[in-house]
Amino acid sequence: MFADRAKIHVKSGKGGDGHVSFRREKYVPNGGPDGGDGGNGGSVYFEVDEGLNTLTDFRHIRKYSATNGEEGSKKNCAGKNGEDIIIKVPEGTVIREAQSGQVITDMSGENRRFLLLKGGRGGNGNQHYATSTMQAPKYAQPGQPAQELDLILELKVIADVGLVGFPNVGKSTFLSKVTNARPKIANYHFTTLNPNLGVVDLDDAKGFVIADIPGLIEGASDGVGLGHEFLRHIERTKLIVHIVDAASTEGRDPIADIYAINKELEAYDATLSSRPQIIAANKIDMIYGEDDPVAAIREEFEPQGISVYAISAISGKGLRELLYAINNKLAELDSAPVVFEQEYFPEYHFDMDTEPFTVVYDEAADEYVVEGPRIEKMLSYTNLESEKGFKFFQDFMKKNGILEQLEALGIQEGNTVRMYGLSFNYYR
Repeated sequence: MFADRAKIHVKSGKGGDGHVSFRREKYVPNGGPDGGDGGNGGSVYFEVDEGLNTLTDFRHIRKYSATNGEEGSKKNCAGKNGEDIIIKVPEGTVIREAQSGQVITDMSGENRRFLLLKGGRGGNGNQHYATSTMQAPKYAQPGQPAQELDLILELKVIADVGLVGFPNVGKSTFLSKVTNARPKIANYHFTTLNPNLGVVDLDDAKGFVIADIPGLIEGASDGVGLGHEFLRHIERTKLIVHIVDAASTEGRDPIADIYAINKELEAYDATLSSRPQIIAANKIDMIYGEDDPVAAIREEFEPQGISVYAISAISGKGLRELLYAINNKLAELDSAPVVFEQEYFPEYHFDMDTEPFTVVYDEAADEYVVEGPRIEKMLSYTNLESEKGFKFFQDFMKKNGILEQLEALGIQEGNTVRMYGLSFNYYR
């Protein structure tokens, strides 16, 4: 079975404790403190491995830990740093925080290596705490604790075009004809258990990556059949090519099939219903009788702005025209890869709560000023121009009591709030 989802637990290394010791040498009766610092704990990284294409390994190993930093020792010797752990995943793996389901990172595009959890910082030895009044400090700083998270890994294939349609409409045959992919083909439902990828090469054109998305039947969005296992793979595609059995070889109505599949796509993710589509009316070599089902499909969907192309995947008729139509449509769309935006920030949840900040009123500028390390860190990794980033910013202001403190200072609607280089007007 194709493994495209896994749940794992990751943990960074704890920082080593600082050491308490004093010089004990001959002829040095009152030696000072010489406790060394603890080593830093190892960090947790994720890295793209081009040789991987499933998450199978994560079904056998579910816990991943970096090593702890060693404790400092006498004679000012620092402890050894813990070793980092690098977890390798296929390109296209989306990493989510398990409880909230929020995206931490998407290992796609230029994101080839990602620091997920930092190792704990090693504690200072007692040598750092000697003063003129405390020349023999008997304490040292403990190392920072480890950080740990439960994660959901989801592999979402990276393709420009997603093929959808009911079983046995000819998706696998089509893919094998137009790409270098070699999917298994047989005459029974759910032959395709893996999302098959292939590259289409065209003369005098850029070409594109196409994926056969299996498992779509009525009820797929509710998990019927293999629906939930594979619907996630269509989320990255820019264009949907809907293949239907125009000849109704299994007694199905192709128009009803198209509406049924689109309903499942919309139920799974509402944005998919607005994704550009092209309909490929397949098996025209098997159409007999006077009725023209392709004309009926065109009459139904072309007024909706969806182009319909008649093809025979077996004979190859109409394939060239369809492929160039797909290529031309892709040229009209944004060429940037579909990458999921970060929603969950581990550094905020582990580091931010201990960082200070201040909220004051600047009379000279007639502005309310919010600043401090916690604010500076938050602004450094929050994209306020995106809807999700701005929502995170609002939640941060509320959760940390900043809005409450501004109101306690007497802020009114329309007053200016300044955060480092950012200024905005306050409204309830």
